[in-house]
Amino acid sequence: MKIYNSLTKKKDVLKPRKGKKINLFVCGPTVYDYSHIGHARTYIIFDTFVKYLKHTGYSVFYLQNITDIDDKIIARAREKGVRPKDLARAFEKEHLKDMKALGVTSVSKYARATDYIKEIINQIQRLEKKGFAYKIDNDGIYFDISKFKNYGKLAGRTVLQAEDAVTRIDYSSKKRNRGDFCVWKFKQEEMEPSWPSPFGAGRPGWHIEDTAITEKFFGPQYDIHGGAIDLIFPHHEGEIAVMESVSGKSPLVKYWMHGGFLTVSGQKMGKSLGNFITIGDLLKRCQINYLRFLITKNLWHSSVDYSESVMIEVKSAVDKIEEFLRKIRNSKSEIRNKSQSQNSKLIKQFKDNFYKELDDDFNTPRAFAVIFDFVTVINANINLLSKAQSAEIYKFFTEINKVFGFIDFKKVNKTIPNEIKKLVKDREEYRKNKEWQKSDQARMEIEKKGFTVEDTARGPVVKII
Repeated sequence: MKIYNSLTKKKDVLKPRKGKKINLFVCGPTVYDYSHIGHARTYIIFDTFVKYLKHTGYSVFYLQNITDIDDKIIARAREKGVRPKDLARAFEKEHLKDMKALGVTSVSKYARATDYIKEIINQIQRLEKKGFAYKIDNDGIYFDISKFKNYGKLAGRTVLQAEDAVTRIDYSSKKRNRGDFCVWKFKQEEMEPSWPSPFGAGRPGWHIEDTAITEKFFGPQYDIHGGAIDLIFPHHEGEIAVMESVSGKSPLVKYWMHGGFLTVSGQKMGKSLGNFITIGDLLKRCQINYLRFLITKNLWHSSVDYSESVMIEVKSAVDKIEEFLRKIRNSKSEIRNKSQSQNSKLIKQFKDNFYKELDDDFNTPRAFAVIFDFVTVINANINLLSKAQSAEIYKFFTEINKVFGFIDFKKVNKTIPNEIKKLVKDREEYRKNKEWQKSDQARMEIEKKGFTVEDTARGPVVKII
């Protein structure tokens, strides 16, 4: 299997440090607001990737942090007149509820930053001892990026280019370099959350939360680090600087995976643009399996655009697969030896090609294209499948759905009630007798009950809406 590695800027063969065991860390949310569909994009990507790794025989420990102390949390808590801890716990609960609703079930451990204060302090002490950190009175402990000679190797920047960082910058006129970041922030206000430390009461900075957590679980080096592409700089660059400085070992991570952006109708999502969509709001009007299909049908490190028109296309594509599986499940085989042999070859080739595409940089667009090509070919010869072949195809789709989750098998396995069958039969009689008004009424009654009728050369075909 090959994966595009942001560190080497090429597709690298996946060779875990310990055989078939993989340690993977993905940056979790900062819990100061409801999770949005950009979060859904990132966490569904890595959920499917981890499930695929397990499907192919890897043992994966998937670790994800929860940033439950941060400037944003403190500011939002102040706005709402609540304790930062209470705000963080409330939004953490909402986030985990959203993940469960999305079918994101592959995370082995969620680790709150505030549960690892001891480990964070220990890393800062080691940074100070090695000369990588310095103190600014009444401010905090800062990491000196000029002391880390490989700073910028992930983002392809120099120390001087770090001056143009724009996200979550720690501002201080007393910093040695503008790109220096705070690893411990001294307590400034009475109500501000803080923990005792050898350097003074305070709280951790952003980057060092993750390195303390990963070192606790994985040691100084591990296999895969994932996250959204906008975290490459300065966050992931900061993680590398901290951990490699502390340990003296390189690289911190063997493979860096960065998921692409999600836009809404071609625009970056933002509250000011009126296109900010929370996961909870989206799931009120969109089935989970449709959202998972939208996200997984795009290459994991490319951008994906959400819009109502795109979701119509998604529904059509998913419905096509579900209808195919319904036919497979209900097919009445007409056994022909020659056809059976050809179909067996088709099925094997389909599976091989599907996995071949996924093993090449987890290329879901090409893998899904293999699925639709197969559906088209088999649909034309569905009555020539043996019972065993139908069962094999059906089983394959149930297995891959454990990875991707875009098929609603409750819908696939739903039986057509006798009441609907009778309405369809009545409608056919009305059509034969050219009683068009009665025929239309029967069709509308069928649709009211959640079904639709498609007229084909072989007769009416009932579908579930």
